[in-house]
Amino acid sequence: MEYRTLGRTGLSVSVISLGTEYLLGVPPEQATSVIRRAVEEGINYFDLFYAQPAFRDTMGEAFGGLRDGVLLTAHLGAGEKDGQYERTRDLKRCADYIEDNLYRYRTNHVDVLFLHNCDEVGDCDAIFAPGGLGDMAERYRQQGKARFIGFSSHNVDVALRAIETGRVDVLMFPINLTGHATPGRRELFQTCVDRGIGLVGMKPYAGGKLLEAQPEPGVDRQAVTPVQCLAYAVSQPGVTAVVPGCSDLSQLEDALAWLTANDAERDFSSALAGHGQLRSGECVYCNHCLPCPAGIDIYCNHCLPCPAGIDIGAVMRLLDRARVQTTPDLRREHAALPANAADCTQCGACTPRCPFGVDPANSMEQAAHLLMGS
Repeated sequence: MEYRTLGRTGLSVSVISLGTEYLLGVPPEQATSVIRRAVEEGINYFDLFYAQPAFRDTMGEAFGGLRDGVLLTAHLGAGEKDGQYERTRDLKRCADYIEDNLYRYRTNHVDVLFLHNCDEVGDCDAIFAPGGLGDMAERYRQQGKARFIGFSSHNVDVALRAIETGRVDVLMFPINLTGHATPGRRELFQTCVDRGIGLVGMKPYAGGKLLEAQPEPGVDRQAVTPVQCLAYAVSQPGVTAVVPGCSDLSQLEDALAWLTANDAERDFSSALAGHGQLRSGECVYCNHCLPCPAGIDIYCNHCLPCPAGIDIGAVMRLLDRARVQTTPDLRREHAALPANAADCTQCGACTPRCPFGVDPANSMEQAAHLLMGS
């Protein structure tokens, strides 16, 4: 394994680290096997934010006896409602969530406490205002429950705004081929270098989109290998580590293949021609569109999941596959969801929440047409 220093934190972090999003919903023994194999292979940094209690229990079991050799994160501002992820800024709920994380992870501290999923200037200002989540994170650091403070965002301007506060040690930001031409991105990365801010790349596969060929009229967008995706991400200025999501041992091995790949296998230059342009409106299945069904005010502290109970990311993933070819298997998978596209009420609350310019409400109509023939 190759290790790099995470900015001014001084932490030595494995270049290939692990996000745990895709371990949600898999059998506990499968999740545990992925975590333990990752540690055996030298991965020492794990991004953990999913709020479901059963998942946190699984992670506590998976890291049993390993805590001293790994770096764990938590996210201040993430929560769970009726079994679904939600973003919340309610101070008591955030505190309860972190304390429960520590208990279920069987530890007395996290190594990086991220201020979670902030993509709007007003939200950023509220986080760092007196009495906001930034102050709460600082209290956790003073109490020894968090070693360093991080910030998670998809927006260049908001990320820079957070860095300018001087209160952030680590930035987690999407780093993949599809965002290569995002205005201001390289300047953001260079600012991290100049300020000693550790930079962690999330979504290196763009939610898996880069790993599948996606034919479009007049655009040659061939599938990219996991090695090429990771090679691109780790080559960007200031990047310490990337956190691909792996749901099983095979996917973990695909990520670890970067370590032994030769120069030709790591070469991503040909992929930039088809993928290296800013492409707004493409879903990466992150489900950040789910909070606040009223769609009115992100500071109301009454955020809820999709009122119809739809896992929007799951439906969008099926829709993207159906746009290429609709098959009986896709229809069956869609029909088996607890709530699917046909249940959408078109409330529209999800659309303004998407950091990638997707219109999920319109997509639900498309999904119902393709996957249900309605």
